[in-house]
Amino acid sequence: MSTPARAVSVRQGVNIEVISITWMVIEAVVAIGAGVMAHSLALTAFGADSVIELVAGGVLLWRLTLEARGARLADVRRAEQLSSWVVGIALLSLAAYIVVASLMKLVTHQGAEASYLGVGLAMASGLIMPYLSRVKKHIGAEIGSQALRSDGSCSIVCAYMAWILLVGVALTALLGWWWIDSVAALALVYYVVKEGWEAVGEARRQEDSCDCG
Repeated sequence: MSTPARAVSVRQGVNIEVISITWMVIEAVVAIGAGVMAHSLALTAFGADSVIELVAGGVLLWRLTLEARGARLADVRRAEQLSSWVVGIALLSLAAYIVVASLMKLVTHQGAEASYLGVGLAMASGLIMPYLSRVKKHIGAEIGSQALRSDGSCSIVCAYMAWILLVGVALTALLGWWWIDSVAALALVYYVVKEGWEAVGEARRQEDSCDCG
């Protein structure tokens, strides 16, 4: 890719991260607030995921901004490696949170209550996040940023959480399955761990191949 074309892609990456971070702020505030009021583990975990994505997105925005401003290649590579670590650790932390919280809810027989606000938010995220994921992965492939592609995986995990949340709330309301909230949350763990390990693995590969000292 030519330098001007790469610069355009990097700037697009900056823009998509700004959009993503803005949505994550809205999502975190609404999901956590609605989840606490509705006693919904899946909705609260959904909000926790948004907070974690905010951290990962902030690091990605910093990495892309560095390159957009013409930073040295060595600095961009270090930022790329750090971004991969942050995204991977963020995803693995989310997986641990989901497991612990889900088991606690199952042991104490705590069910979820429907929240119209939460359902509306989940529906919006289920539509928005796949789009953001595709754009991040596309731009990441264009500029050779595995960290940005992994952040795209964060976005699709958020979409998975939204879809599973909707199914969990529906089954709780229709069938009275109090446990479905926790089970739906646990169903996310495989995807979260998978993407987290991939990001951590990429960070390690970058570390092993680094020739900048």
